Amino acid sequence: MSVFADLVGQDEAVETMRRAAAAAARIVAGDTVAPNGAMTHAWIFTGPPGSGRSVAARALAAALECEREGTGCGECHGCHTVLGGTHADVRFVVPEGLSIGVNEMRALVLRAGTAPSGGRWQAVVIEDADRLTEAAGNALLKAIEEPPPRTVFLLCTPSTHPDDISVTIRSRCRVVPLRQPPAEAVAEVLVRRDGIAPDVAAWAAAAAQGHVGRAKRLANDPEARGRREAVLAVPRRLTGVGACFDAASALIEAAEAESATAFAENNTAERAALEQALGAGGTGRGAAGAMRGAAGQLKELEKRQKSRATRSQRDALDRALVDLAGFYRDVLVTNLRAPVAVVHTDTAASSSAAAGKWTPESTLRRLEAVLACRDAIEQNVKPRIAVEAMMLNLWRG
Repeated sequence: MSVFADLVGQDEAVETMRRAAAAAARIVAGDTVAPNGAMTHAWIFTGPPGSGRSVAARALAAALECEREGTGCGECHGCHTVLGGTHADVRFVVPEGLSIGVNEMRALVLRAGTAPSGGRWQAVVIEDADRLTEAAGNALLKAIEEPPPRTVFLLCTPSTHPDDISVTIRSRCRVVPLRQPPAEAVAEVLVRRDGIAPDVAAWAAAAAQGHVGRAKRLANDPEARGRREAVLAVPRRLTGVGACFDAASALIEAAEAESATAFAENNTAERAALEQALGAGGTGRGAAGAMRGAAGQLKELEKRQKSRATRSQRDALDRALVDLAGFYRDVLVTNLRAPVAVVHTDTAASSSAAAGKWTPESTLRRLEAVLACRDAIEQNVKPRIAVEAMMLNLWRG
């Protein structure tokens, strides 16, 4: 099966990448110029969450390493190892914390400057390139301005807005815009790839609003469904000022608990592995001295883990806010009798009841309050403050 099979609803982008991979194969074969300029050394994949930015970047990397003339067959050793994250010439940068630092980027750029060990391409895939610090962005820019031969940089960002990626980097990359895939296409992938029942897949795809990863989680994870149900119950709970603060606390605590559950075991294993590498459990004066000198490394590990937890909490909170925005959208759709389907079919009765009580204007204000909360958190406003302000605005209407 082709490496592009899981990139749903993106026919134009897939065709662009197929042409580039074919041109890249000709370059490897000895052509000095890519046909029709199809291949270039730097790419940016943009699109809303769930559109498949990282899937597209990984698929192009696999097609470039494909051993069958760049077809992206999905069956050869090159395709399998890239998709599995083990190819020697493909580096993946997946930020665990709030940002991608300059030291990490410098090391990556230095490694990318070497010749490909497999004789094809060196590829660097940077997920969430909008989290590059200014210094890291400058380090990347230098590499893009003076690209090593047969090295490709594949960046993923929500948009090409200067807040997401610098204009200078943008000007040196080919941009591939992706769109939110339709729910029907997402459901088809869940059925074909993951063996999920068609009715469950259809519900999960609609509830996830086109986000493939979220749809899979909702279909398979009862806890994820429970968290969603708690979020969709929020509008009914906002009966006064005290209820607003209680709802805000519940939302924040649920995000913190989800993050803690996800990383608790991994954090413990990381610390144990580092302590062992530094000589924990050893005997003698040398071992004791090594552990005393390891305080700085342990502190750095704790810092990384804390940053990762903060990012995870914000991601969990954002998923909740997307669900909440979907509810108010459903109310507005019902209010205006718009000829589109509701997102949350299982709470259609609640959104219909709310549409009978609220005017379209007040519903729109509530929807804007949720979107404003997302923006505030993205701008580093403390989540509790942003969520409490949102809950008060939702109650007031």
